[in-house]
Amino acid sequence: MTLEILTTETLSPIRHGFFTRRGGASSGIFQGLNCGTGSSDQTEAVKLNRSRVAQAMQVEPLALAGVHQVHSPDVVTITTPTADRLKADAMVTNTPGIALSILTADCQPVLFADADAGVIGAAHAGWRGALDGVLEATLDAMEALGADRSNTVAVIGPTISQRAYEVGEEFFEDFIAQDNGNARFFANGEAGKYLFDLPGLGLQKLRQAGIGSAEWTRHCTYSDPDRFYSYRRTTHAKEADYGRLISCIRL
Repeated sequence: MTLEILTTETLSPIRHGFFTRRGGASSGIFQGLNCGTGSSDQTEAVKLNRSRVAQAMQVEPLALAGVHQVHSPDVVTITTPTADRLKADAMVTNTPGIALSILTADCQPVLFADADAGVIGAAHAGWRGALDGVLEATLDAMEALGADRSNTVAVIGPTISQRAYEVGEEFFEDFIAQDNGNARFFANGEAGKYLFDLPGLGLQKLRQAGIGSAEWTRHCTYSDPDRFYSYRRTTHAKEADYGRLISCIRL
């Protein structure tokens, strides 16, 4: 099956893609394009999937850069192709031929570009990373390479939507402790629970940081099992593990 790659005019002419699970070599609960080396999927299947992604991005597999994601606000600057995976949750580069890649399964994959400056970024922004400033830190790191945040665009790819993201009182209180205004990202759910708007938080953080343009593709990972992996959906189904989606951008 051919790979399915979601793109947006906002990031054009920069080569990029939010890859769905369609078109991969994995089977069983990982059916499709599982690119998560940390999953319990067959190593060879994941390697083949990642090779197909590199080919689609027109880079060598070694140039498909990534990080060991730990839900932090940390950003690394990538200058040369490397198999090393530093602990961080975002990357930036101004080096052509390197594809920055982020793995997700409900968290936000965010791709950044200042096409005029020739600087790109990619961030993994779950609720913790977004709350702690990973998106703002990515813009700071891009500026250090010559980008102008007012000329930078960012697109949030497939992520869990508010209608599928039920959280408890303690989660709500963590956000209110940082800023009472964060109440806007919560709606009342059932049985004293809340529904949390993760992409809404991401867009707000980006716009408050002074970015030129920010949008969400409006794809919900939880609600579309044929196209997307979802950690929360897997948990509800009591499955043993889950696949990871990959999102990439390159100069």
